[in-house]
Amino acid sequence: MSKNILIIDDDIVSQFALRYTIQQANSDCEVLTCDGAQEGLGILSNLLKAGKNLPDCIFLDLDMPDLDGWDFLDRYRTIGDMANRTKVFILSTFTSSVDRDRAKNHSMVEGFYDKPLSRNSVHQILKFRLD
Repeated sequence: MSKNILIIDDDIVSQFALRYTIQQANSDCEVLTCDGAQEGLGILSNLLKAGKNLPDCIFLDLDMPDLDGWDFLDRYRTIGDMANRTKVFILSTFTSSVDRDRAKNHSMVEGFYDKPLSRNSVHQILKFRLD
């Protein structure tokens, strides 16, 4: 069954690398990308307004201008029950142990990974964490 994935990252190289890795690990995925948290919230809001399903998972960068990953999660939470069905995986360079611990303990975060995400990690997420 096809999986819908949203990548939220302001770094176009990271977006491309992750999209490529996802396609190599599982070709049966629909991948959307956006350049920031605000754009990601807009995409999700438009999907809900159109009566479409939210993505199965979101790969979320933490360090972005304007709204960071934490701000995104706070605003995404307000969508309600629909947001809880989407699994969020944090991708970051984790420059501080505080961010790593916060991600580990955040109720909306399914997992956290260092950039770049390996093909094996993507395979594990798609096969075992999204089913």
